[in-house]
Amino acid sequence: MADYFTHFSCLIDVGTPDNAARALDLYNRLSEDGASEDPPSDGFLLSIQPEHGGTQLWMRDAVTGDPERLIQFVKVCAKEFGLTGRWGFQYANTCSRPRLDGFGGGAHVLDLAKGETVAWTYTDGWLAEILDGGNPNV
Repeated sequence: MADYFTHFSCLIDVGTPDNAARALDLYNRLSEDGASEDPPSDGFLLSIQPEHGGTQLWMRDAVTGDPERLIQFVKVCAKEFGLTGRWGFQYANTCSRPRLDGFGGGAHVLDLAKGETVAWTYTDGWLAEILDGGNPNV
């Protein structure tokens, strides 16, 4: 049996060390919500990075992570702390065994002030479209 994993590692600057500490509370609430889902969310790990002045949050998968949960959390932080600009991350989908559908990835960019997606890509859909004769520049 094959195991599937989603890996990511990214930072977001929440402006102040106080905001970073408050973000931990937001994270804990989101994690509690995810644990009650069926099936439960894989979530992600979060820590404050003191080497970046204590304002950076490091978000990453444990064994596998949930990019949608990460995006939800960043949107909550953006609203709570009045963050602006663009933020994004990329992720990799992997598999413990060679499988045709076991590898891929993507990236997601948010406008923090609006809480909206600017752009995203997912390589699995892109590859299938191109192989079917689609336009690679769309």
